[in-house]
Amino acid sequence: MLESPTSLTNQRVALVHDWYVTRGGAERVAEEIFAVVPHADLFALVDFYPDEHRHRFANKPVTTSFLQSLPGARRHYRSFLPLMPYAIEQFDLSSYDVVISSSHAVAHGVLTNCEQLHLSYINNTMVYAWDLYHHYLRSGGLTRGVKGLIARAALHYIRLWDQGTGSRVNTFIANSGHMADRLQRLYGCNADVIYPPVETDRFAPVDEREDYYVAVARLVPFKRIDIMVDAFRNLPDRRLVILGDGPELEPLRRRASDNIEFRGFCDPSTVARVVARARAFLFTSVEPFGIAVIEAAACGVPVIALGRGAAREIVIDGVTGCLFEHQDAESLRDAILSFESSFEASSSSMIQHARQFSSERFRSQLARYLDSAWEAFTDSQASVRAVSLHAETVPNRLGIIELSR
Repeated sequence: MLESPTSLTNQRVALVHDWYVTRGGAERVAEEIFAVVPHADLFALVDFYPDEHRHRFANKPVTTSFLQSLPGARRHYRSFLPLMPYAIEQFDLSSYDVVISSSHAVAHGVLTNCEQLHLSYINNTMVYAWDLYHHYLRSGGLTRGVKGLIARAALHYIRLWDQGTGSRVNTFIANSGHMADRLQRLYGCNADVIYPPVETDRFAPVDEREDYYVAVARLVPFKRIDIMVDAFRNLPDRRLVILGDGPELEPLRRRASDNIEFRGFCDPSTVARVVARARAFLFTSVEPFGIAVIEAAACGVPVIALGRGAAREIVIDGVTGCLFEHQDAESLRDAILSFESSFEASSSSMIQHARQFSSERFRSQLARYLDSAWEAFTDSQASVRAVSLHAETVPNRLGIIELSR
């Protein structure tokens, strides 16, 4: 585990994450941030992290919000979304010098004061309240009726709250250029980019491939797995294997044809093995990054991805995969056929590309960034104090303003 930057070693640091439930990409980011500042105290709205992963946080306790004690919190914590802005503001972080938030929902909205440095690593913003607002309402059957009215009002409140949180952060770190552009649009704030860590060492090429395509994703609406299902219904002689679980699993199964296999949640070793043997990896959502895309490249497996979001940054068209333009089944089907007829894979190029996103690279870049940010912050604080001291000693020649009494 990397030691923390010298400038933060003696500072009191709080690490705030949205929630610890499953070990997804955002949680891996939080783990690697902790590796850089292992003396940090941990905060999250709820904590149901599996015991086998707690060693990654040195088995430290996590301070949670009142949501932790609500009935059904373990399974239905996402349903508490309207309460999350209020809950995240209840953490008293006033005793810390530095607050680092790892946010894909509300963690960046913690309350800090002007004498604290707040750095926020943004994995994602609340897409359900913004870009996917109408899609979320349609997929949840919330376009009309009382429930629909309540959902619209709640999401409207979330948007207003979220837009006001930009001023609570001293420095934003985005996980991609796409996310940096998004932060500029939502909050009017500039962000520096540090690509998230990918456990590339867990993935390696295999000697023999099998004739199937693969996708790895949480089965939620914005991942648009339905596009893959519809595309392969029109490609009955191709196989699709989908790894992942979520609320869309049963609806997608009912929609699928016999050449589509759902394997549900799989352990990391199974995911690595299935991805490594695939003909190609499919990616159909608009994402701020896409860790699974880099994991596929680490296996030497090409990626067929929607050419929007961060996929344009991390997939080299014609080298590590193919990009398609429209987010629909027809475009994906055409991309698969084009891939089969013209793409010439170079596993070594893909693997070399993936290594640029290693965990070691992330830790090194973040350590340097935190060091620099803290130095700039302390310099600015010293300048403010110097100006204030100077102002208090300026002679009041005009006799208009009394600077002190």
